[in-house]
Amino acid sequence: MKRHLLATIGLVAMSAPAMAADLPARAYKAPPVLVATVYDWTGFYIGINGGWGSSRNCWGIVPLTGATIADGCADRSGGVFGGQVGYRWQSGQFVFGLEGQGDWADLTGSSVSTLNPVYSTGVKVDALGLITGQIGYAWNASLFYLKGGAATARSRLDVWNTASGINVASASATRWGGVVGVGWEYGFAPNWSFGIEYDRLFMGDANNSFSVPNPILAGAANRIGQDIDLVTLRINYRFGGPGSVVAKY
Repeated sequence: MKRHLLATIGLVAMSAPAMAADLPARAYKAPPVLVATVYDWTGFYIGINGGWGSSRNCWGIVPLTGATIADGCADRSGGVFGGQVGYRWQSGQFVFGLEGQGDWADLTGSSVSTLNPVYSTGVKVDALGLITGQIGYAWNASLFYLKGGAATARSRLDVWNTASGINVASASATRWGGVVGVGWEYGFAPNWSFGIEYDRLFMGDANNSFSVPNPILAGAANRIGQDIDLVTLRINYRFGGPGSVVAKY
């Protein structure tokens, strides 16, 4: 019995290498596919902004006959705060968008009339609005863009006695103009982005009628030119799914 058992064990031992040679080769398992996360700017968004603005106003007196008489320029600076809503669409690395923005403003200042120093003039810009198109270039979560379109500004105009400070004439005006701007925005979370933007508003020149006859020069109208600079910080929330897509390579 022992001899038969030893013979069987020896036979199995000798046949093991041959059996192993007949086994199929182990299948090759490819390593996991690497992926890269790319930020996607497409979608509707809403946000808030705040910063600084400066309004440059140049007054002119327009007599009944004759050319406009310059009456000095002054810069009015202050804070702005508001919000924006828009939509962006990304194609490759290019981003296109439309945006509406509205801001409360406190850009106030005054100057003494050069034509009649008995009086001083002042302008207060208390509201701003922008309707713009955008075109930008994205590097993943970083977006650089240009914008341009229409702008509106609401202002209060005042004339007062320089010595006493008594207001003698006032008017309100809402005017339309153009705007160009540039900005940079960074997506710091899937649906959130933070940015900084500069805008230049070109509001042009317009005649204004006061509540009483022009105290600076009887019978004349006031022609006021206005340009506004804005620097704002912005935070946006984009609606929809995560702000990224997965690209294989």
